[in-house]
Amino acid sequence: MKHALIPILCLLFTTALLSQTKNFLDVPYLETSARVDTLVTPDKIYLNITIQEKDSKGRKSVEEQENQMATRLKALDINLDKQLVIKDLSSNFKKYFLRQKEVLKSKQYSLLVYSGKKAGEVMVALEKLDISNTYLEKTEYSKMDALELELKSKAVKKAKKKAKALTSPLGQTVGAAIHILDVSTPYYPRYNQAPRMEMKTMAKDVAEAEPLDIDFEKIKVETSVNVKFKISE
Repeated sequence: MKHALIPILCLLFTTALLSQTKNFLDVPYLETSARVDTLVTPDKIYLNITIQEKDSKGRKSVEEQENQMATRLKALDINLDKQLVIKDLSSNFKKYFLRQKEVLKSKQYSLLVYSGKKAGEVMVALEKLDISNTYLEKTEYSKMDALELELKSKAVKKAKKKAKALTSPLGQTVGAAIHILDVSTPYYPRYNQAPRMEMKTMAKDVAEAEPLDIDFEKIKVETSVNVKFKISE
């Protein structure tokens, strides 16, 4: 008896599901889409800095150059504990074993600054220390999550406004939204694609003059939604 009830229950469930789908399709609705965008200035700028003993031809150790860099960065009001991290530490053991020369070390850092002007000041300061292997790693906007939510709200409002504009000439009224689809592409941090050599050249050019108070290229943030609204006479 129990086995005989299973097909009946499945049939009833399928019928109910199809009925709900049919009822949804039978509801008069209008589908609209909307996209909104804005430009924001990046406020998190990451510089990649590499200190190498070979750059000073062995005259200064990595540790000595590191201390000099720390002093200059502190003078620029940079919090080393929060804004500077070590990314990599390596030594050239090949030369040591094959040529019996002193091991030449290198150290790589990531420095966070909050404006284009400060990034320029850092590059000038490092260039004066003969630390020219510095380049822009990536840029970010710190309030991106809140901004994306704000844009999504604006996009939905814009979709409803379009729906009203389309139905008003027909004497129809826009009702509740019955389906909302967010088709936005998530934002990812913008990584710099420029070759390191170009950044070195730029640093040398900047070192000849005071850095200008110029921000980095603005980040374009956009969002898109598709919305179905009920409509009635």
